[in-house]
Amino acid sequence: MIPTTLDRYLLRRTLTPMSAVLISTMVAFLMERLMRSFHLLSQTTDGFKFLTELLVNLVPHYVGLTLPGGFFIGLFVVVNGLSKSSEIDAILAGGVSLGRLAAPFVGLGVALMAFSVLLFGFVQPYSRYAYHAVLHAADKAGWNGDVRPKALLSTGPLLLTADDTDASGRRLERVFIRKITPDGREDVLTARTAVVSKSEADQRVTLDLRDGRQVSTTPDHQIYVAEFSRFAFDVPLSLAGKLFRMRGNDVSELTLIELAQQGFGAGPTTLPRQALLAEFYARSSRALMLPLLPLLAIPLGLSAKRAGAGSAMATGAVLLFLFETSMILGQAMAASAGLPALLTVGLPAALFAGVCVTTWAVSRNRPGENPVSWIIDHIEAVVVAIGRRFGRRGAF
Repeated sequence: MIPTTLDRYLLRRTLTPMSAVLISTMVAFLMERLMRSFHLLSQTTDGFKFLTELLVNLVPHYVGLTLPGGFFIGLFVVVNGLSKSSEIDAILAGGVSLGRLAAPFVGLGVALMAFSVLLFGFVQPYSRYAYHAVLHAADKAGWNGDVRPKALLSTGPLLLTADDTDASGRRLERVFIRKITPDGREDVLTARTAVVSKSEADQRVTLDLRDGRQVSTTPDHQIYVAEFSRFAFDVPLSLAGKLFRMRGNDVSELTLIELAQQGFGAGPTTLPRQALLAEFYARSSRALMLPLLPLLAIPLGLSAKRAGAGSAMATGAVLLFLFETSMILGQAMAASAGLPALLTVGLPAALFAGVCVTTWAVSRNRPGENPVSWIIDHIEAVVVAIGRRFGRRGAF
């Protein structure tokens, strides 16, 4: 089908709110995840490099996570806006059917489905593995001997921070150090300046403190205070950690082809077969759902003119939330309890598809009226009736 001017107009209006929702939601998710990683990243002086790598590898995951919601909201906003301005009434009165009106939206859903299969099936597994590998590298990196101003560094039993450093990170000013010795003694050292020097083999660093004070607390709570003009001690550097495991120890790191080969194959598998099938069905369902979203969003957008945009939007959000939650719970039940993945994941996906198709089929004859709007109307009627009943009781 050759896109018409109407098709291009509808798609252009849809892409703007959809992109805004995708970007804002994805940024929020990324910031939340990175906040949880800051403690680990603060333990190494290569934190910025690891932070950048984590951001890059998290993007495919969160794009896939926010894509259905962003697509649905974009569709709903466009249809609701066209309905409120009576543009849809004019389009339908001009002989354009509701099915023809939905065609560009479904076409966009098919394109997003292909993108989602590529993302979920092949890009995301490698990015998830790379993300775990970066976390492993950050955890094993430790301190490399460099100090940044006001950074809080922890290497084994030693905690170190300095108010200021030079560009090399080796000459420190206003230094604070806390260390725990093997016998349980706690030493707190402060110094006006310090110099950090590495050994030739890069296995230890020497901290040369100048003009400072040491406060020591013994295990039996005795306190000793000593001032010094110069004090030096060695700190072992973190050695390189072991290589990260091979990809494939987690179902989220397998591509769709690998999931199908191991899940439907007859040979032995290292992972539970039902967990493999549940992951395969869940990814496929999330992709196949996208062309069906217009069949739900368009009727809800049309009914919002009468029932209210808030109620219709909330209904769609609840349905999407239930779908995503059922996918997660279904995968967990298949992996932990060994239940059939076709039942725990395939059945909820089929139910959601049935809701979309039924809502669309009913609304084709009477646009703006569908099972969802019927439920909304009856819920509102019940709430109003309860409110009036309690209101009359309060009058007495």
